Amino acid sequence: MKNLTLFFIFLISLNISSQEIAVIQYKGGGDWYANPTALPNLVKFTNLNTKTQIDKDIQNITLDDETIFNYPIVFITGHGNILFTNDEISILRSYLISGGFLHVSDNYGLDKYIRRELKKVFPELQLQEIPNNHPIYYQTFSFPKGLPKIHEHDKQPPQGFGLFYKGRLIVFYDYESDLSDGWEDTAVHNNPKEIRTKALQMGANIIEYAFKH
Repeated sequence: MKNLTLFFIFLISLNISSQEIAVIQYKGGGDWYANPTALPNLVKFTNLNTKTQIDKDIQNITLDDETIFNYPIVFITGHGNILFTNDEISILRSYLISGGFLHVSDNYGLDKYIRRELKKVFPELQLQEIPNNHPIYYQTFSFPKGLPKIHEHDKQPPQGFGLFYKGRLIVFYDYESDLSDGWEDTAVHNNPKEIRTKALQMGANIIEYAFKH
């Protein structure tokens, strides 16, 4: 009964009209703080090129209270281990099924850990590769070939995966793409301008799609 009451409190508190983004500060030892210039650059680009008015003040939040419900979109990245507690699993699940959206960007090395933790949050769901004709690839910017390749690691093709709950995309996971590297300041990775532009455009699409759905 207590968990059910908390769920409805969380459902009411989710502010889906807010245009804010937050980074999840997770446990497990992984570098949740990787790519510090990425989201500020993405927000600036998105506001300039789409109809968003996202707050430029990016917050770092934890999953051990209801703070997450203030943000319609939250972001996870890193290279290493990630671990959710039972309470964090419950809160993240409630957030996502209540209308929230999670973007995970594998910064190389996160894959096996995030897959394990997402399975704890939604044991009944499977990560699905998102087809190239999905609307997330056709917002302000079009990507008919799907997720762009931004940073090379293992010479594997980029893949966009998702979790769908009752038909709604609630988690977008960019794998072997490293979108967030492309959002960083130019001097960080020295990516060519066209590569950075593709990364920012795809990031803007993800945000735009999440706000609409």
